[in-house]
Amino acid sequence: MSALGKVVRSGVGRRRVQTLVIGLATMMAVAASVLGGSLLVVSGAPFEDAFAKQHGAHLSVQFDAGEVSAGQLSKTKDTEGVSGGAGPFRTATVTPRSDGAGPEWPMTVVGRSGPGRAVDEVALLDGRWPAQPGEIVLSADAALLPTMGMKLAFPGLPGAPTLTVVGVARSVTRTADAWVVPSQMPALTAPGSGGYQMLYRFTDASTTARVTAGGKAVTRSLPPGTAVGEQSWLTVKKNAERDTALYVPFLIAFGVLGLVMSVLVVGNVVASAVGTATRRIGILKAVGFTPAQVVRAYMGQALIPAAVGTALGVLAGHLLAVPVLAEAEEVYGTSSLTIAPWVDLAVIAGVLGLVAATAWVSAWRAGRLRTVDALAVGPTASAGRGRWAARLAGRLPLPQPVALGLARPFARPARALAMGTAILFGAAAVTFTVGMGASLGQVMKAKAHDAADVTVPAPLPDFGPQGPAPQRRTAADPAAVAAAVEAATGTGKHYSATTVRATVSGLTGTVDVIAFTGDASWGGYTMVSGRWIDKPGEAAVPTPFLAATGTRVGDSVTLNGLAEPVTVRIVGEVLDPRNDGMQVFTDASTLTAAHPDLTETSHHIALTSGTDVTGYVDALNKDLAPLGATARAGGSDASSDQVLTLNALSAILTLMLVAVAALGVLNGVLLDTRERVREIGVHKALGMTPRQTVAMVLTSVVMTGLIAGALGVPLGVALHGRVIPAMGDSVGLRLPDSVIAVHHAAELLPLALGGLLIAVLGALLPAGWAAGSRTATALRTE
Repeated sequence: MSALGKVVRSGVGRRRVQTLVIGLATMMAVAASVLGGSLLVVSGAPFEDAFAKQHGAHLSVQFDAGEVSAGQLSKTKDTEGVSGGAGPFRTATVTPRSDGAGPEWPMTVVGRSGPGRAVDEVALLDGRWPAQPGEIVLSADAALLPTMGMKLAFPGLPGAPTLTVVGVARSVTRTADAWVVPSQMPALTAPGSGGYQMLYRFTDASTTARVTAGGKAVTRSLPPGTAVGEQSWLTVKKNAERDTALYVPFLIAFGVLGLVMSVLVVGNVVASAVGTATRRIGILKAVGFTPAQVVRAYMGQALIPAAVGTALGVLAGHLLAVPVLAEAEEVYGTSSLTIAPWVDLAVIAGVLGLVAATAWVSAWRAGRLRTVDALAVGPTASAGRGRWAARLAGRLPLPQPVALGLARPFARPARALAMGTAILFGAAAVTFTVGMGASLGQVMKAKAHDAADVTVPAPLPDFGPQGPAPQRRTAADPAAVAAAVEAATGTGKHYSATTVRATVSGLTGTVDVIAFTGDASWGGYTMVSGRWIDKPGEAAVPTPFLAATGTRVGDSVTLNGLAEPVTVRIVGEVLDPRNDGMQVFTDASTLTAAHPDLTETSHHIALTSGTDVTGYVDALNKDLAPLGATARAGGSDASSDQVLTLNALSAILTLMLVAVAALGVLNGVLLDTRERVREIGVHKALGMTPRQTVAMVLTSVVMTGLIAGALGVPLGVALHGRVIPAMGDSVGLRLPDSVIAVHHAAELLPLALGGLLIAVLGALLPAGWAAGSRTATALRTE
């Protein structure tokens, strides 16, 4: 091994604490960066690959067949800015009954002679394309579980046609739930209903504004009101990326925090190493080391632990990505997602490059030191530095060890600043994590939508070993259950909620329509804008529904797939992440003419003050038993695997940041106590006890910890205020202030004291070492 290599190896081995600090800081930064960068890449990869391969439609538009002709629609393909078009295809909303049983959900069927090619090429996953009437291909994304050979009956249509499933396919832009040959469509279209579908590709569809402009251009030549619904490819893309996109903003935040701390820690450690090894540097130069070799030696002492930390960080990033990527693979079901090698390489190069640059800046000072000056300088700090602070502290009515400790940061202000910065970022990370947990708790509370004391849940279908049973379990009569609830002693407020499935013009798949009987405004529904429903014909919808339908508060939408179409006016935007936000909340009387299926009715009860919940539930269940219903205490379950994963990831990354901050304090205090070992020996000779020595060392970081904690909390709150809305936007949700403003004054003080806790934890080990050192040994130290 060369002389330079021996110097680097001995430096790494001698400064074990500094080596550990650099390695851990680098590992944390790399782990968060690998995970965040990988999710950013893979979140859009499956959709973008499939969209390019299948020539997906930038915009699908649903037209009213009674207001526009096929010939008029065909001419829109020649509109300026349209690079390709497909259609018009006849469409119908139907509600099949499968021979495999299960719930009956409406779906959108499109008549196409083939899977297409130039625009929206439908990919066959199994079976074949229908060749004649009586055959149907189901979408793999449809609510109805597709099975080859399944029989689908349509008893509500004239002639009660029955179709056989001959294939399973997927449209990348989800333009339909099922496809049949065009000659089959008349049998699937009820009199006075049906529509046309047009699919367009534009020369430029990179933004929502350009897609909207393209949609206006193709409908400009048509009679007003003929377009009854549309769907942009950007909306579908955002939905496809939703599972992984949620993680990206907070991982980027942790990655940036980790990188900044790495730079600060590495710079501080190398600068401290140079400052405490001035005489050693002089000796190296005296025996023939050039300035460049000295710089490389100290850079090497930083890069070796950084390289180890980087390797461990890449491994940790891959392990942490496993549960998240597993969720992303479910988006298309056929893609096996892995971390791209170039992401690893980019993170490794970036982090090691930052470490090398930071270490070079600090090591450059070592290379510039003159040999004579370096040999003449002792290892201790200037004796006069910080004396004014010591004199001022001595006048305070405090024990002498405490006064000495309070004055110590002024003797080494640069080192105190470095420790304070590490504590500041640690306190910011803790504040951010606590706030994120509270915000996610608010989202889950909004997801549960149930502030009820007692709930009578809707009955579920019975499931056998081979899947759903042929028939549902007999549902309790909602009116009878409501009467029993109203008659029960202790009932305060009560409402029932019935869930039915419907479709919306222009969208594929179904939406959940939740119809309320009674006032549900107290049930825990968090409003983003507008107001809650208060009369028939009104509806409140989540943000993703508004985005998917291109509507806003004040607009009207038509619900199809029921006994009759129902038009509702949107009066409020509600926070609700269930069912991808595709829900409509309305009054039950709005759907009276549509004859909704009442089998999925739940009842929600708020008790009067002083009523015992357990006793109420027991008494109510005696009345409900003959009806086939059961009450239970509490509201709905709002658990979420994504929330658990987010909380676990944030806890792990926060603990790593706090550990880095504490080790940064440990490094600074350890250097300080080693420099002051002779001074500590003098204090001990004059009668300072080990307990007083510990108090002096710990007090030296108290002021730094308090100030850093007080500054770190506002930084954490500000970071939370930026990241949480970005996380909501990544999944298509607008978050109200009640979800974002979760930091309250009562908890900010304990969070600020967290900086003091980090400082004390980091100083405990050096304080114990200083207290345990022998007086004679300390006095002999130069």
